[in-house]
Amino acid sequence: MKLGLLTAALGQMSLEQIAAWAPQAGYQALEVAAWPVGSEHIHQAAHLDVAGFTAADAARVRELLDGHGLTVSAVTYCGNNLHGDPAERDRVHRHLRACIDAAALLGVRYVTTFIGRDVTLPIADNLRQAEQRLPALTGYAADRGVKLLAENCPMEGWHPDGYPANLAYSPELWDWMAGLGFGLAYDPSHLPWLGIDPLDALEHALRSGIVGHVQAKDIQIDERARTRYGVFGKTAGRASPTDVGWWRYRVPGRGQLDWNRIIDALYAAGYDGDVAVEHEDPVWGGTLERTLQGMRIAAHTLRPLIPITTTPGAGP
Repeated sequence: MKLGLLTAALGQMSLEQIAAWAPQAGYQALEVAAWPVGSEHIHQAAHLDVAGFTAADAARVRELLDGHGLTVSAVTYCGNNLHGDPAERDRVHRHLRACIDAAALLGVRYVTTFIGRDVTLPIADNLRQAEQRLPALTGYAADRGVKLLAENCPMEGWHPDGYPANLAYSPELWDWMAGLGFGLAYDPSHLPWLGIDPLDALEHALRSGIVGHVQAKDIQIDERARTRYGVFGKTAGRASPTDVGWWRYRVPGRGQLDWNRIIDALYAAGYDGDVAVEHEDPVWGGTLERTLQGMRIAAHTLRPLIPITTTPGAGP
């Protein structure tokens, strides 16, 4: 197991700059963001331009990362694979297939994505559509030696009323999506506000053998504010989809998750993937320097729990 970071929050830096910085901060692996070039959201970086990605591009990336003692834990593009607009859904699927092709050229085992949801339809209709459309994507990946993983982020910001819009948010859905060929990219920060015990859920997923990758993000909950707003968050006074009013994401070490128990559960189960810090902390964000400091705080928290590993000749 290696400690890594998801590059998405570092869109102001190039992959070359991240590769030079990460080992100095205590990281050994990168979960590389691969949104389409030109994505404008702060957490949708394009550190791999997968459109037209070639064997020569893969060789260049491997040489860069090898030179800094880094590996790639996953290629990540979290689009809405069940989008209600057929043209947009097709665009998402085409880009996801390009991410799979790039991962195959790099020798990377995993591509992380979302299941998504057509928010104009009931969940039951979405489940049926997923069962019809998504096995083609997981099969495309499997044919190239890659496993598609769905992250358990609810993506409530995609829904007009703040309800879950990524059908991978609960252990029940993890079992369902495994039947479609997906593994799980487990992020414990999304579970407490849904009333799900993150450790119990993790142990269930580990027993099921579906965990391929782990993201490390923490959460801070204000229980008194939850009493005011309810589990779905602010209604009349919400300023943005993420302005829920009673919880917020934090870097590991600044929230309330028990990382000692989470990491121990991974080791106890023989998990052989990586743990990548995902930075969405509003306190340690806003500027590049504060974001990097948040990454340092996360490494300081997790590094004692995940010893440095040395793999001679390791590449991406």
